[in-house]
Amino acid sequence: MTPKSEETRAVGLDERIAGALVGAAVGDALGGPVEGYSPEQILERHAGRVHGVVGPWNGDSWRTARPIAPYHKGDGHVTDDTLMTHALVRVYAQVRDHLDAYAIAEHLVPDLMTTPRWIPELEAEALPLHRVFLAEKWLVTRLHYGHADPREAGVGNIVNCGAAMYMAPVGLVNAANPRAAYAEALDIAGAHQFSYGREAAAVLAAAVAAAATPGADPDSVVAACLSLAKDGTREAIEKVCDTACRHRDFESALGPLREAVAPYDTVGPDYRAPSLGARRPSRLHAIEELPIALGMMLVAGGDYRHAVLGAVNYGRDCDSIATMAGALTGALGSAVPEDWSKQVSEASRLDLWEPAATLAAVTREIFAKDVRRRRAHEQALTLLGGSGCCA
Repeated sequence: MTPKSEETRAVGLDERIAGALVGAAVGDALGGPVEGYSPEQILERHAGRVHGVVGPWNGDSWRTARPIAPYHKGDGHVTDDTLMTHALVRVYAQVRDHLDAYAIAEHLVPDLMTTPRWIPELEAEALPLHRVFLAEKWLVTRLHYGHADPREAGVGNIVNCGAAMYMAPVGLVNAANPRAAYAEALDIAGAHQFSYGREAAAVLAAAVAAAATPGADPDSVVAACLSLAKDGTREAIEKVCDTACRHRDFESALGPLREAVAPYDTVGPDYRAPSLGARRPSRLHAIEELPIALGMMLVAGGDYRHAVLGAVNYGRDCDSIATMAGALTGALGSAVPEDWSKQVSEASRLDLWEPAATLAAVTREIFAKDVRRRRAHEQALTLLGGSGCCA
């Protein structure tokens, strides 16, 4: 299945990076106002499915209505998924090379703690630390105050999609090399997550790298994920994607995809009242968001609009699901609707294209360094008499 945008033209690196990052932000903004609700609740609240930017669930009382208060979710505002993604791009811009867990401690944590930025949901400048969820505040607690080893700082956190939701830049830096993306994200995410939360971050990065490969399609992206994913994450992706292949419209897929992922999801049927075993480490389970995002990509045949709307109307943690679906289909080359991206950029008061331009430049620098390192390695092996293994 080839995304429509690739049927008649090639899509270059800059366009794929912009598609993935802008696509992720737009998906995030569309999903934010319906996060935490079921498809049935969304249908009732909006008198139909969501087909674009909508207002806050509780209307003008968003500042005080629980459980969303005090965040202005809706009206085109991005959430912490995008704030964290852009923060990771800034780390790449500082380091200008591949990252590891130590880069998160040395660069990302100070960014969250010390630099005020415009926070769309707060409609104010504030430290990003004041917006991110407790599972992301863990980064500051463990790395800044607890002085934990960055490679192991994620151990003990609640297991969720907090690291996976902002790993698209890792896949883009490693475009067309899913295995390298997986390894880099696994290292980075060790500072934030563990168990299947860390695994999901690595697989999402690999999926984005696979999507950013010339000639990629949804099937090749899923194949790359299945070749790298481990334990319950692999099984959940396989089951969800098998189900997705039987649907070509997100409306018919909403229930079946949830049924397919439910045995691997620890949160349970009531998203706002998690089960006793929710978000605890396990080799048998998986986060819900990544398999569903991959499933929606398959249902949509790689089409951005269809995949993101499917993710949004799925409900539950749909801002993160739509962030991932948007990154994947954007990296495949499917165009992000201009009316959506313009509305989200203006409403969020963020230049959604600047981080993409920055990351594209850094990606080229890193690739040049990788080539020099590879050639030096080949030369060393040749001098050692190992030329036969490099033939």
